[in-house]
Amino acid sequence: MNTSSEVNKLLLSQYETKAYLSLVAKYPLNGSQLSKHSGIPSAKIYEVLRNLLEKGLVAEVGKGIYAPLPPEEMLKNLRHGFELYLNGLEEKTKIASNKVSHEYVWTIQGYDKVIAKAKEMISSARSEIYVELYSEEGRLLDQDLHEAVSRGVKVKYVSMGHPSLLFDLQVVHPGVKKIRESQGGRVFDVIVDMEELLVGLFEKGKEDHSPISWAKDNWFVTTIREFVRHDFFHYFLYKIQDRKEELSEKEKRLYELIKNDAWDSSKQRK
Repeated sequence: MNTSSEVNKLLLSQYETKAYLSLVAKYPLNGSQLSKHSGIPSAKIYEVLRNLLEKGLVAEVGKGIYAPLPPEEMLKNLRHGFELYLNGLEEKTKIASNKVSHEYVWTIQGYDKVIAKAKEMISSARSEIYVELYSEEGRLLDQDLHEAVSRGVKVKYVSMGHPSLLFDLQVVHPGVKKIRESQGGRVFDVIVDMEELLVGLFEKGKEDHSPISWAKDNWFVTTIREFVRHDFFHYFLYKIQDRKEELSEKEKRLYELIKNDAWDSSKQRK
């Protein structure tokens, strides 16, 4: 498989996309008509048409007259092509390396990308999820977390400002307003199955450019999981020491669970 040529056959340039969509909207057209209809310079239109002909996305239905491949067929062909390409690439990666190292920490930027990755991780969870979230991210992920609970996953949730307790194993972190002001943004921690994490800070007003770390590195996952776990103790201590209140029976059970939930490498997937 020639990677470059295979990908080039599947991808459409900006001009190729404009030309195809213009033909879908109105056809058949000759090159001159298509140039006017699409806004593609006349000096480029025939090169674009040649490329679309080679990719099988348009047909010459008369001398110099063109029509598009029906959109449903175009999309089906592209999906099939990408599937073949990805299957081939998967085989090549297996041949190149029998073991993929997760010792590195990767950075994800783009708010929607981070949330999508968090949703993917939550949906794949098998046994436990530790999260520390502000309400902005909670609104986007709470439904996914509830679905995880329904599958039998234990969700251990430190809320940074949620108005109410939405999960059985949940506490509200004390002093959230002060923490938010001092940090200049919103902490974001998602740790799944003692194996994988997303961690970082959504800087206020720069959420889409805030670097969030993704990793499967054992040491990093261990550290952040323990950090979030100990924020449960922060809540317990705050209630007993600062507010001079006793833990409720539910909180006592949660305290015992968290206390006995120290990192256990034997729980990791082999």
